[in-house]
Amino acid sequence: MARIDELRLMAKVARMYHELGMRQSEICSRLNIHQSTVSRVLQRAEREGIVRITVSLPPGTHTEVEEALQSRYGLDDAVVVDCLEDEAQIAHDLGAAAAYYLENTLKASDVIGISCWSAALLEMVNAMRPSQRPKNNRVIQILGGVGSPNAEVHATQVTRRLAALIGGEATLLPAPGVVGSASARDVLFKDRFVREALDLFPKVTLALVGIGATEPSRGLASSGNIFSPREISLLASKGAAGDICLRFFDETGRQVVTELNDRVISMELDQLRQVRRVVAVAGGHRKIHAIRGALAGKLVNVLITDLTSAENLLRSFKGEPAANGRAQRTFRQNQKP
Repeated sequence: MARIDELRLMAKVARMYHELGMRQSEICSRLNIHQSTVSRVLQRAEREGIVRITVSLPPGTHTEVEEALQSRYGLDDAVVVDCLEDEAQIAHDLGAAAAYYLENTLKASDVIGISCWSAALLEMVNAMRPSQRPKNNRVIQILGGVGSPNAEVHATQVTRRLAALIGGEATLLPAPGVVGSASARDVLFKDRFVREALDLFPKVTLALVGIGATEPSRGLASSGNIFSPREISLLASKGAAGDICLRFFDETGRQVVTELNDRVISMELDQLRQVRRVVAVAGGHRKIHAIRGALAGKLVNVLITDLTSAENLLRSFKGEPAANGRAQRTFRQNQKP
């Protein structure tokens, strides 16, 4: 137990710092003590129970769920957003959260790879503000963006607008995401501009990706960069759970090996695993199995998702059935990760 004079000093310093809002340097000057003494006394005040710090989480924040996701799936970070259960609204809300995340974490040294057919990533770009301090980052399209003329604008818009917003340079991948044959892909690989983009893939330090279910989204389907129903059935028979950049993986995150992979022009899963930071922006009940597979396979290390999906991922980790709907939301905050 501290002596009364020590307790008195702790109480005085703690009140000056926590209640009166004085800086440590001001306390040093007022009390004629060293700054290291102030720091030590404040720490001691917490141990003695003189100061008790509590954190009151604002409505709409889900720190416990984010921490549980990080712990259970080995993520570096997780962002969980409260969304209405509508695919378009989920994409909009996750995109806004991704914009804030990117604005606050982007480094001047980052080389950004972006998957161009994600609705959530388009929403991210729409929500971003122009950087006040251009970072001269390079933005590389890591999935072929040529497709239906009406949908192709989406792919180029995502890449070029992101580069413009951060004051960087865009490198497009001027090829379809899916071609008709492996030989057609080999021909495109010889194109100078396609090769320029592909050769930059190993330099990517930050990848922004969507996670797709086996059944393609409406946006991807409209682009023409999809496989036929027969080919999708083949992927399902091989255990495909989802895809990133049209590279399909099973529920453990292992690549599903079929001849279809030889017709895709995008970053490979093995290349993706070499990227220092892979941020997946994905949510919705339709994508739960795909997201879980990507997390299980360590294909991503940052996840931005909706609350219902996050809670379903935590339940399924324990082998419990995934809930479908906000009424069944029963995440136990006192459950140890």
